[in-house]
Amino acid sequence: MADDTTRGTASFISEMGVLKRVARTGWWFTGNKAPESVAEHSFRVGVIGSVLAMMEGVDPARVALMCLFHDSQETRIGDIAHIGRKYIRAAPNGEVTADQVANAHPAVRTGVQGAVDEYEAAETPEAIVARDADKLECLVQAVEYREQGYSLTQNWIDTSLASLKTPSAKALADAALSMDSLQWQKNFLP
Repeated sequence: MADDTTRGTASFISEMGVLKRVARTGWWFTGNKAPESVAEHSFRVGVIGSVLAMMEGVDPARVALMCLFHDSQETRIGDIAHIGRKYIRAAPNGEVTADQVANAHPAVRTGVQGAVDEYEAAETPEAIVARDADKLECLVQAVEYREQGYSLTQNWIDTSLASLKTPSAKALADAALSMDSLQWQKNFLP
């Protein structure tokens, strides 16, 4: 029989699976009825964060960890669109995370909570890169949705671009805005 913290950790892992079914609701305003899930978003944020960390010379593993857990609270509070945040007083992400990992293995509690708290504080170079990764992923997703015919994505592009802090994120955003989303194939196909 598993001990209580092992069961608590397994429960946390199961809860994180819910993110595969939580839609990123802001995209509904563009007319997209089937937007990406929070898990899909978080995966690419992790990839972007790792790449940005390498470009910026900070710890890619630390950045990837923050990116992985930056929206993990949405299993409990959902993905609240920015307009909705004006009317809802949700618990702070660190508080939700504390509840999510309360029964987990002590190292899991410390690791996940530390990653979320660092991300939320936005003070370390790694946290700044992780936050840029989140915004850059939103910008890239907006470009892709625009290519798919959802014409109302410009606000997401503009606000994401305006919030970027690092030179690498700004450069990647400029590149993403100057090419189509299948450009990567053109590098390899004749």
